[in-house]
Amino acid sequence: MTDAKNSELPVFRNALIAAAVAAALAAPAAFAASTAPADTGGDTSAGRMLDPVLVTAQLLKGPQDAPSQGSLVATQPQSIVNKTFIRLNDSPASNYTDIMKFTPSVFTVDPNGPGLSENLGTSIRGFQDGQFNVTFDGIPWGDSNDFTHHSTSYFMPQDIGNVIVDRGPGNAATLGDATFGGTVYVETDNPHKDAGATAWASYGSFRTKLLGVRYDTGTIDRWNGASGFISAKTLSSNGYIQNAKLDRSDVFLKFLLPVNDFTTLSFVSNLNKVHQNPPFGASAAQIQAWGPSYGYNTNPNSQSYYQYNLDKITTDYEYLGLNSHFSGWTFDNKVYTYGYFHDGWNGEDPMGQAPDGSILPAGVPNGTIYGPNNVPAQQMHMYYRSVGDFFRVAKEVGPGEVQAGAWFDHQTNSRAQFEIDATNNNAFDPLYGACGCWTPGTLPTLLNSADRLMNDYLFTRQYYGQYVWHAIDGLDITAGVKHVSFERVLHADYNQGPIGGLLNYDHTWTRNLASVDAHYKILQNWSAYVQWAQGFLAPNLNVFYVADPSKDQVSPQATTNVQAGTTWVGHRVTVSADVYKIDFTNEIASTGKGASKIFVNLGGVKYRGVELEGSVALGAGFTAYGNASVNSAKLTADQTWVPNTPDRTAALGLLYHHAAWQGSLMGKYVGHRYGDTTDQLPLSSYVTVDGALNYDFGDALRGFQDLQVGITAQNLADRHTIYADNGTNANGDYLLFALPGRSYQVNFTAKF
Repeated sequence: MTDAKNSELPVFRNALIAAAVAAALAAPAAFAASTAPADTGGDTSAGRMLDPVLVTAQLLKGPQDAPSQGSLVATQPQSIVNKTFIRLNDSPASNYTDIMKFTPSVFTVDPNGPGLSENLGTSIRGFQDGQFNVTFDGIPWGDSNDFTHHSTSYFMPQDIGNVIVDRGPGNAATLGDATFGGTVYVETDNPHKDAGATAWASYGSFRTKLLGVRYDTGTIDRWNGASGFISAKTLSSNGYIQNAKLDRSDVFLKFLLPVNDFTTLSFVSNLNKVHQNPPFGASAAQIQAWGPSYGYNTNPNSQSYYQYNLDKITTDYEYLGLNSHFSGWTFDNKVYTYGYFHDGWNGEDPMGQAPDGSILPAGVPNGTIYGPNNVPAQQMHMYYRSVGDFFRVAKEVGPGEVQAGAWFDHQTNSRAQFEIDATNNNAFDPLYGACGCWTPGTLPTLLNSADRLMNDYLFTRQYYGQYVWHAIDGLDITAGVKHVSFERVLHADYNQGPIGGLLNYDHTWTRNLASVDAHYKILQNWSAYVQWAQGFLAPNLNVFYVADPSKDQVSPQATTNVQAGTTWVGHRVTVSADVYKIDFTNEIASTGKGASKIFVNLGGVKYRGVELEGSVALGAGFTAYGNASVNSAKLTADQTWVPNTPDRTAALGLLYHHAAWQGSLMGKYVGHRYGDTTDQLPLSSYVTVDGALNYDFGDALRGFQDLQVGITAQNLADRHTIYADNGTNANGDYLLFALPGRSYQVNFTAKF
């Protein structure tokens, strides 16, 4: 299984390299000089980026120590978290979700400590993970079955430049499977101009250790100014939650090659490995008895034994980009692939309280696998690979610019889950064998141990065209349309869901999405915008988890967004404000049970809100930052509050940066919300406070070009508020997560 998985990687990489090099050789020889790119925190440019979001950071002025600020060129609400804030104030183990937590209308917590588990409960204005895009250098990624994202499975913060949170569906040029609720743009760092090595070391709470090294080539004159860097990191931690350990290793490579004065090739590759005991949460009774960090135990006769509940995940991510500017044309193309290979094991009901040996999965007769004291468990596999191409082109035509592009993605996904006996060598049904193994594409002799055994495919095709009309001096009006097509194909030997059984089915959904916006540059440092745009969300694979999917006439979930805002950026003050009104239609829900279960479109949700963000340079090295939002997300039918949607959020911070010293004290408020639609499980509001203090020795110590020492800390008040639920156990008890307790990290960074 492992050999087959690894053997396919060189094939995809070779195909990518061949395609991009062919494109580069076909580029016209008379390219004109390219315009300056966005400043993504590195020192070397990669050519002009056509994604409108990725060019905003270069236009920022004002207080640079603020954790986030708006953009003067954005046509919808947007917050940019820059590289400096990430490096100095976030935990060195942070996921991109931790990095964005101080931005307006965002609710996000890692339950095991910063970066020490996948994030659970991230929302933007009430839109949950899977309802908004996440991109890496503009390329959308995620699981094809439900469009969610694995926040520990790709880039680490040492390789991230900016993180940009776009709160809205964007215009026609915004591509992705879930333009529904906005886009989180994660931009990778760029190479440094000077050659040299950088080393990182960090140690902190929960025995968390991080070591890493980066080497920059610097500018290579004999290669036409090429530059690149490679970094390697290793992270290990016991985690905040009992026995929820994590070990992670990551290697990242980025290389920029100017083909000539007019064209740049870029190559990025990331390999990430995770071995973790993923937390499930705990019941209220367990938290009361054993505390908010209750998790796994060390009893091999228990479903909660930590070694029966583990994940082994390997991922890779590669792209080859070509960026050119010639004869008034701008061209940007990325051909890419990414893969995700997940083997997981868990107890049948790991956080439940039923006696071991007494819980039997449906379809497994008593005594088939389990003895009276044996431990029932599950084994799962999820292996997928996406291959795609992302293309943009633009040209000045008349009093404006014509923009067009396309995105093609094909994801192949093999998914399986079996009932096993954790105390009998992870055996499946004895008539199938006791090896505890499975190879994709093979069918077990008997299926009575399978919860699912399936291969699914998602074919995504999106095309757009729009025109940016420079109506008058300072006023741009952009109108466009995007055509989206997504086809799902399922071949299941045993389908997921209560029906199970054999199913072969496919369906294609298409939609045209329009957008129009106006952006007015009132003054050099003051802009305003208004936007009307349509968003969409493709139906999840679960609409096929029924007896006859052809009976389900579901339409993609859709939004109509109207929002307006303004941004003012002064030398000492930045202010952004916006209002939004979003009508969500075609909500998909199931009705009926068993063989009668189908999926249908019900009503919708109305989202309303006001958001403010600003920073002030107070002088003497101090900067004050704050944001606030009032948010509403209610079902149209009965005014029920959408789960995990805070009614308010806010952040307030004081930052200091003078000479060699830097520090921050940041507070985050998350308002009242509900954790479950059915029972409206109430969850209390909470406040957490984070801090950081850093000192830069510069070149004062012999042998170092630069040495920085610092400490970062989270949840200084050690709050343990219940903030989210993770479904229920077999007894129907909610599995709850409390805020991870106080944590700190002592950090060292040295350049050689």
